[in-house]
Amino acid sequence: MFTYSYPRPAVTVDAILVSPQNSVLLIERGREPFKGKWALPGGFIDMDEELETACQRELEEETGLKMGELKQFRAYGGVNRDPRHRTISVLFYAFTEDELAACAGDDAANARWFPLNQLPELAFDHRQILEEFKAGVLK
Repeated sequence: MFTYSYPRPAVTVDAILVSPQNSVLLIERGREPFKGKWALPGGFIDMDEELETACQRELEEETGLKMGELKQFRAYGGVNRDPRHRTISVLFYAFTEDELAACAGDDAANARWFPLNQLPELAFDHRQILEEFKAGVLK
């Protein structure tokens, strides 16, 4: 394992699940930053994980849902997107056959489907991500 004398960004993954009703699954954050705000399910990758595997793990930990293949959407790396430190997030997505029953777990206080055109207040840059997803994938 290497150690570096200079700071490095953290890497996270986030999942966009879209139902046939054009709803997206969000979690209510149970911890700071943005405690009580809604966000895409996701979190930090482990050092020995592939990105898609990390996204599947985080999705299951926070919503109880197991998903098969996820498709990679984009990476987001705005300097100030996370108030804790520099974070780069890789986004994955999947279309579901229905609004699957989700059960909040890990650091999620709640998990719920929201219509893509009626989103609550979102944490981080997740509103921008969903707007770009709608324009790029759902067009």
